[in-house]
Amino acid sequence: MELAENKRGNNGGSLVQYLSKHLREYGLLVALIAIMLFFQVVTDGTLLKPVNITNLFLQNSYIIIMALGMLIVIVAGHIDLSVGSVMGFIGALAAVMMVNWGWPVWATIPACLVAGIVIGAWQGYWVAYWKIPAFIVTLAGMLVFRGLSLWLLEGQSVGPFERSFQSLSTGFIPDFTGLGRPNGTALVAGVIAVMLIVWLGLRQRITNRKYGMEEEPAAFFWARTIIVSGALFYVMYKLAGFRGLPNVMISMVVLTLIYAFITENTTLGRRIYALGGNEKAAKLSGIKTERLTFLAFVNMGMLAALAGLIFAARLNTATPKAGFGFELDVIAAVFIGGASMSGGSGKIIGAVVGAFIMGVLNNGMSIMGIGIDYQQVIKGLVLLAAVFFDVYQKNKA
Repeated sequence: MELAENKRGNNGGSLVQYLSKHLREYGLLVALIAIMLFFQVVTDGTLLKPVNITNLFLQNSYIIIMALGMLIVIVAGHIDLSVGSVMGFIGALAAVMMVNWGWPVWATIPACLVAGIVIGAWQGYWVAYWKIPAFIVTLAGMLVFRGLSLWLLEGQSVGPFERSFQSLSTGFIPDFTGLGRPNGTALVAGVIAVMLIVWLGLRQRITNRKYGMEEEPAAFFWARTIIVSGALFYVMYKLAGFRGLPNVMISMVVLTLIYAFITENTTLGRRIYALGGNEKAAKLSGIKTERLTFLAFVNMGMLAALAGLIFAARLNTATPKAGFGFELDVIAAVFIGGASMSGGSGKIIGAVVGAFIMGVLNNGMSIMGIGIDYQQVIKGLVLLAAVFFDVYQKNKA
């Protein structure tokens, strides 16, 4: 009897201990759900209407794509302030190539991605091999590429674009099932996604048990799995009632899965975290820290270029002010998602959730008619709260 009571007490203590160690992870999920429920109520159900859910993906796709690259840069111990300007410059370059120079879409897209890679390599070179602080290099890049955008467009908006280019952002996956409405492809994708989440979660638990690693309590695991799976299928069901799966959503999901796999399951990913945790120790252990830093910025340049193409495709025009201030939303998303200011910690999924939190805040406040001035204040306070929580947790540990 006494042993059973002790065991129950120990289990209760271990549950509390586990929750306190992973408070940020569960807190992010709870925060996103709470924010969505709040705006769903105050907007009289507008937030989760199929049209608005589609708009949420379209409006935040470029932020999420850049957040994937920014997480790697921040985990490596650096920062990139130029992503908004690079995004705007690439959109301007694509517009000039297609509209003014007559380039076809199939040639413009890879050329712009290569341009983004070159830009990332240029900035990464100064940071990695000349040890100039990334803050200074990318601040200079912000000014340079903002100026180049103005020069390319000559202060004018350039567009419109071919429909095939617009489909990068505004296109939808065809319904291969032939159901029409609801969209069968979206429903099938939702079922497959739920099955995949459950399978991957169970597989991870088996792996953790096999190697004696810390295991998530069953109650937390099933609660999280049911909530995430249910929310995901609900979103898919709503999308099925409109036009189905946006092309850009598929791009986001594929990129998220790729980068999550790289950061969590490869030697390259472990080395990036080692670099951000302690660069000197990483170098002494044989990691080529300069090359790794260089590649982090090359990757960031490529993703900023992709985001620039998607943004230009969505607007169907390139404007001199495109991407202005977007670097702030990207950096905020990464920090809200749990990345550490000092580098060495953070997850891809956290960055994506952080981006969605920022996106839902923007969308919900816009539906409510809250002015941009108050929106900026609220987003700033949310970012400060997230960073304070990170610092508090570290000091407490």
